[in-house]
Amino acid sequence: MDLQALSDFDLVAANSGFGRAARVSGRSKATLSRRVAELEESLGVRLIERGPQNLRLTDEGRALHERTHGLLSEIAEAGEAVVLGASTPRGRLRVSAPVVFAHVALPRIGARFALAFPEVQLEIVAEDRRVDPVEDGYDLIIRIDPSPDERLVGRRFLNDERLIVAPPGMPRPAPSVDGEEATVKAVLLSATPPGTLWRIKSGTEADIVLRPAPVLRLSSLLMVRDAVLARAGAAMLPKLLVAEDIEAGRLAYWGKQAGPPVEIWALQSSRRLVGAKVRAFLEVVGRAFPEKAFVAPPG
Repeated sequence: MDLQALSDFDLVAANSGFGRAARVSGRSKATLSRRVAELEESLGVRLIERGPQNLRLTDEGRALHERTHGLLSEIAEAGEAVVLGASTPRGRLRVSAPVVFAHVALPRIGARFALAFPEVQLEIVAEDRRVDPVEDGYDLIIRIDPSPDERLVGRRFLNDERLIVAPPGMPRPAPSVDGEEATVKAVLLSATPPGTLWRIKSGTEADIVLRPAPVLRLSSLLMVRDAVLARAGAAMLPKLLVAEDIEAGRLAYWGKQAGPPVEIWALQSSRRLVGAKVRAFLEVVGRAFPEKAFVAPPG
């Protein structure tokens, strides 16, 4: 397969037409049309249905575009890294991040990055679905407690914790002397399974075990936080989401959920080079989370 012809086909498919592709690339429509025709002839299939006003990809053309677009982007990035010495961040940078982390942390981080690196077009997508960096066209994905995946490489850049918080003035249960759980009015995620318990870590005393009695179930952590602020009940929420509310006195801090910390990772495809724009973004992210970040008061 002629790589240049494949690249020309990708350009036409990505821009939905020969005219737009010609304007973007500075090449003539006739040249692009000829190269795509040569690719079709070499493969023995029609890739594009040409109409008087527009065109559309055939099933074979769509399949070829989906399978090769990411690979061609990687080849272009590799060439750019060699030419530039992998030192100048530029081009498009797409990042996928969980909704809560994206809303709480990434607007400010994104703004700092955009001001520091004006030659990079940064796009951050907030979503909780599981994405594939190659198939979905992301340079970097941020995941919380990711499962091992040999297709991905990266590093942990932050540990978070789950905190039990409540409206100010709501009585905080005391440790039980007989091991029984204390029942508390709670706001829970819709997906929280029945029988869930909250265990608050304690340094010297016995852990406090709480049985949340749901007065409200909501589909997102942002909604849960707002409901607690509205005094609906207690909740277990990420420290990142409620740190400022605790410090400002808008929420009462009851303690940390027992268990390992929550790990937040930045990952990319193991098939891709770590380009200058990705390294630059990770540096900005790293500077945004110093070791002296919010420390909860003693539980």
